[in-house]
Amino acid sequence: MTAIKFGTDGWRGIIAEDFTFANARIVAEAIARYVVRGEDARKGVIVGYDQRYASDTVAGEVAETISSTGTPVWLTDRPCPTPAVSYLVRERGAAGGVVVTASHNPYRWNGIKYKASYGSSALPSIVAQIENELDFVESTNIPVLPARTQLIHSLDPRKPYLHALDKLVDWERIRKSRFRFAFDAMYGSAAGLLPELFLRHGITCDEIRGTRDPRFGGAHPEPIEPHIAPLQQAVIAGKYDAGFAADGDGDRIGAVDRSGAFVNPHQIFSLLVWHLAGMRNLPGDVAKTFSVTKLIDKLAAKLGRKVHEVPIGFKYICELMLERNILIGGEESGGIGTSLYLPERDATVSALFLAELMAWHGGSLGELLDALHKDFGEHHYGRVDIDATAQQKAAAMAWFSDGNAGNILEWPVAGRETMDGIKLYLGSIGWVMVRASGTENLLRVYAETSEKESTRRVLQAVADRIQKT
Repeated sequence: MTAIKFGTDGWRGIIAEDFTFANARIVAEAIARYVVRGEDARKGVIVGYDQRYASDTVAGEVAETISSTGTPVWLTDRPCPTPAVSYLVRERGAAGGVVVTASHNPYRWNGIKYKASYGSSALPSIVAQIENELDFVESTNIPVLPARTQLIHSLDPRKPYLHALDKLVDWERIRKSRFRFAFDAMYGSAAGLLPELFLRHGITCDEIRGTRDPRFGGAHPEPIEPHIAPLQQAVIAGKYDAGFAADGDGDRIGAVDRSGAFVNPHQIFSLLVWHLAGMRNLPGDVAKTFSVTKLIDKLAAKLGRKVHEVPIGFKYICELMLERNILIGGEESGGIGTSLYLPERDATVSALFLAELMAWHGGSLGELLDALHKDFGEHHYGRVDIDATAQQKAAAMAWFSDGNAGNILEWPVAGRETMDGIKLYLGSIGWVMVRASGTENLLRVYAETSEKESTRRVLQAVADRIQKT
């Protein structure tokens, strides 16, 4: 088995420990071997990178490694969000794409994502082939071929990407609403994109944390609380109607209501299902990962849409979007994709649709959520990430799976599902779930109930139980 393993969306490691130039070249060589064997390598590979330490230098090494196989490479001339690379892959008919990024991980991490020829996450079957190539490269120590730099070309990723996004929403409706927006780039590679799109159409969208800072201001570049606090403060201080945020590589969205209240990814996904399937009445089913709110199921049932539930990882949603008519798919972490654009997560696209939704109804995100809760009941979600040893992980999963967890606090366990992790249904109030992270040494605990306090209590009780093992 190789020491370099792909998680739910590529390979990540700690800079200068796991993530080294040597390991990046090994991953690039494995990807290049897959492209030569599994795709039409003559169509070339797009290589992009984010704002992290040495991402641009690593991207250059990746480009040279891929070029050594005779495969043309288009290397972006600046940092860009991951979905921009996905779009360029499909728009140019490339064989695939590589992004040097660790997404929402802390600054000490970096990684490599592979985007397949259809412009999204690699399917599990493709990941398996790349991992087979990784095993081969590491076990054989084959000589490294010299780079063929004449095959490496520079590419501006912004212009074609923004041109595509500009066509997605009703700009006249948004402009007439006179809503004002703030955008938090979290020092990531989506900086400047949403403000430029709004500015083109005379709509206010002011940006914070839009400069490059490889340390991300000391916070994690993940658009959830508490990392999103600067946006909450900016929205209140500037009296904006909403605030949007993107993670470090621009594929996950976060949002803030005009009151400063955080709008979590489940609520964002629910609002977008309501807008696209309900208000706009666009055709197609809904896909969601195993840890996503049950509000989606209720919404879809009312709108006459089938819900497809898949394991955690956007690659599973992508697989469905390629096989079926899926209007929108989303995951717990804020990654949402729609058939109106690409089978791919994109924070900027999600923000555009949220702005259109607000303009459509003339209301704030908080007011729209209140309307959903009035129709479908309240759904309060929470998540706790626990640093856990291998022993703690094994003990926790065993406790959840073998029937020992007959009750969580005063609520009896009424059912159990094991699609990806273990989910326990707590009477009629909701559910709690435990799953080991695919990319970090973490045990994740998720819960959703009908009350904020009961969700907090359930999360605390399960976290305490895990930490005592």
